[in-house]
Amino acid sequence: MEDCVFCKIINREIPSQIVYEDDKVIAFNDVNPAAPIHILVVPKKHIETLLDVKNEDSELISYIYQVINKIAKEKGFAEKGFRVIVNCGKDSGQEVMHIHFHVLGGKKLGDKIV
Repeated sequence: MEDCVFCKIINREIPSQIVYEDDKVIAFNDVNPAAPIHILVVPKKHIETLLDVKNEDSELISYIYQVINKIAKEKGFAEKGFRVIVNCGKDSGQEVMHIHFHVLGGKKLGDKIV
């Protein structure tokens, strides 16, 4: 998508602090973090929301959770715990219409949801 911020990050048109990348996903630090650790994990395939996930995307979605697991272990916050949030649509707070997974950690997380 030509006007998608995350597609522009994937294509290196917008700089970001990348913490992980492979041929399927990219992960980078959120520019407005809601916790000491706030990483966005984004599939390189443009999928707008959870409602747009198709059967053929199931392997990719599973893979994203494997990447989140890897990042949490490599960055050293897996043992203390973390939260994964996926917003779906404008009323949920989804600002970029490209599915993405918020990984929050680095402190005790209360009831507040991003």
